[in-house]
Amino acid sequence: MLSRVAENIYWMARYIERAENTARLVMVNTNLLLDLPKGLQPGWKPIIEILGSEEYFLQNYDDFTERAVLKSLIADPNSSTSILHSLRMARENGRTIRDIIPREGWEQINDLYLVAKSNASSGYTKKGRFDYLKRMVLGAQTITGLLAGTMLHDMGYDFLRMGRNLERAEMTTRIIDVRSANLLDEHEGLTPFENIQWMSVLKSLTAYQMYRRTIQVRVRRKDVLKFLLKDKKFPRSFFHALLEVKSCLQNLPRNESSVTLLNEVGKKVLRADQAILQQDELHAFIDELQLGLGDLNQSITETYFR
Repeated sequence: MLSRVAENIYWMARYIERAENTARLVMVNTNLLLDLPKGLQPGWKPIIEILGSEEYFLQNYDDFTERAVLKSLIADPNSSTSILHSLRMARENGRTIRDIIPREGWEQINDLYLVAKSNASSGYTKKGRFDYLKRMVLGAQTITGLLAGTMLHDMGYDFLRMGRNLERAEMTTRIIDVRSANLLDEHEGLTPFENIQWMSVLKSLTAYQMYRRTIQVRVRRKDVLKFLLKDKKFPRSFFHALLEVKSCLQNLPRNESSVTLLNEVGKKVLRADQAILQQDELHAFIDELQLGLGDLNQSITETYFR
């Protein structure tokens, strides 16, 4: 397979997943604003910081108002974190490999981009936001399912799965990081407001029911973190995503350096009980995981795309 084709498939999958998960991240914050008392509401600035786009935002917007942040995250064509930008890039990558992916897959990607663009203003309003974001999430999931069911499961599909799961692992850490931004003062034990926050994080990943099936106890901080970071069976857990990437790498040649980096990140997660239980260490731990994913992405790029 040509390196250019492999790279297009990989990034198409990453951008589709990124669009879906940015929509999920906006849902997390929207739900928190609805559920928490006014004095404890986190506002919108933490979302920009978590996505690493504060510098761009400050250059292009006056303040971290709800509308400005939503415009940046939903429809800013030049913001690398916006849903519209991600879908446009997925569309561009998909357009160049239309002979590799099923025609229906390309049509779904194109249609979702056009829907996102034409209906973006509805995402700014409280009335239309949920429906818009839900449409983005379900649209991305439709593309993922269609490609899984109709694309040849060959080397190209391995690059698609790698891209999707690396992006998913990164965004799962970012969604967890919403909670590690010190939105509330820490207290001994579980407070009702903490419970609301962790339920919101679970629901943003469509993880609440699976958490209850697996853990079978009330929503508690340490159990949520262990489930989302370490569970091997839940598709959006960090460790499950790593296992998916590893299974793809094992089908590819010259995989030694990438597999070594992946194993190092996996060991950090499995040994991280103390780090994830202490609030002041959680943010630093999440940063370590994200740096590890960045190194893994760089290794894959240098090995297969250059």
